[in-house]
Amino acid sequence: MRVAALYDVHAMPWALEAVLAEVDADAIVFGGDFTGGPYVEETLALIEPLGATLIRGNAEDERFPELPLTVELDGVVYCHATPGDNTTMTTVFTPDEHLVRLFGSHGTFVIGHTHHQFDRRVGDLRVVNAGSIGMAYEGEVAAFWTLVVDGEPQFRKTPFDVERAVRELEASDWPQAEEFIAENLREAVSRDEAAAYFESQR
Repeated sequence: MRVAALYDVHAMPWALEAVLAEVDADAIVFGGDFTGGPYVEETLALIEPLGATLIRGNAEDERFPELPLTVELDGVVYCHATPGDNTTMTTVFTPDEHLVRLFGSHGTFVIGHTHHQFDRRVGDLRVVNAGSIGMAYEGEVAAFWTLVVDGEPQFRKTPFDVERAVRELEASDWPQAEEFIAENLREAVSRDEAAAYFESQR
């Protein structure tokens, strides 16, 4: 089974469009925080016809409280942050013993929330961050996502039309547009710096 794990779109339809043009999968999972950004309705319009599985990230807590925190497909558990909540920080630097406390001692979990891809293994436990489509902290401005093939996660990266995104954000009435452009589109957030910050908040 091929599952496209699309996380942390943050209402960036330009990035999502580019990813969807590349997706070849039997199922699509939106792993939370597909809202929480500039163009929510346009993003939801892209998602609606896909027949995708939606997971509730912290950005969806008020608008979509009925969405589940977890879903299991082909033996892999998908959740936004952890199976028990959608706000816990897990990073490439999180200690092994803490991963086991959060996720248990075995199984494969695909998560998001901290916007950087990683693949962590502790014995029979595997925790994979799918990356962020709309607000990646990877040292590069692109859409990062994961394709899970027969239970095996494979990282993907898709370029998108950054200048188009900038133009449309500048023309929008989104109050955070200027800040978002400066911090996420005109320059790339450092992966290690972002992960270290999130780890300090854990």
